[in-house]
Amino acid sequence: MKLSVFTVMAPDFEPEELIEELKQQGFDGVEWRYKDIPVELMKEPISFWGNNKCTLTPEISEEQINQLKSKSETANIETVSITPYLTSGDLAGTEQVLKVAKAFGASFIRLGVPRYDRSENFHTSFESCKRYLKECEALCKSYGVKGLVETHHQTIAASASAAYRLVQDLDPEAIGVLYDPGNMVHEGYENHRMGMELLGPYLAHVHVKNAKWVQDSASKKWKVVWELVDEGIVDWEQVIEDLQAVHYEGYIGLEDFSGKKDTKEILQYNIDWLKSRL
Repeated sequence: MKLSVFTVMAPDFEPEELIEELKQQGFDGVEWRYKDIPVELMKEPISFWGNNKCTLTPEISEEQINQLKSKSETANIETVSITPYLTSGDLAGTEQVLKVAKAFGASFIRLGVPRYDRSENFHTSFESCKRYLKECEALCKSYGVKGLVETHHQTIAASASAAYRLVQDLDPEAIGVLYDPGNMVHEGYENHRMGMELLGPYLAHVHVKNAKWVQDSASKKWKVVWELVDEGIVDWEQVIEDLQAVHYEGYIGLEDFSGKKDTKEILQYNIDWLKSRL
């Protein structure tokens, strides 16, 4: 298994700076956050999902792509993914991301999956997403880039089995699953080995982060907060054993939102911890 970093977790780095840092720390790949950043957000403090400097925007030029691609190749940092925030059904947006991914030589993009917020019946969302993914299958084949469904809380693909239902009739060479145990602390937990075995050839990529449940002292309600890789609910040592047991040989992508160390320190903390267990 090789190690990459999803740039959403490095909001204070410029893309070129991060490539150099990843090279120095011994990472193998990078997953570029791809999203428009409105001018108003750029005036706000640096943050993971707001004013994130390590984000590629849809306005990126061919020249900028080639420069960043060249810098990555020189540093032996593979472009693993162009990772957008697509809406299920947005085929025009999906194809636009695929064009950028192909230009970078990336292996994956992340596809859109409907949120589940009780406003629409699950079956309606499920059927519309199945139609979208079927059309994505053809697009992904034409661009030579695999599209991934992420196991993500508050969507109709919160668990491995739910994601599998969406992709099971599709070509695993074109459509796969991004398996994220950290998200499954929120909802969607299933035995990790079982989920990996179920996904089989659709298990295409893995994200590493951790989280835990805490109780609000005032309301007494429970909520999930992000944690360091070795301090949350996910037993990452067991997950790594499970990945090895199913002969997973792909990337593990770091996505630490704990905020307990600065970016450079958290990268080093995680790569040291992971390499000691791989």
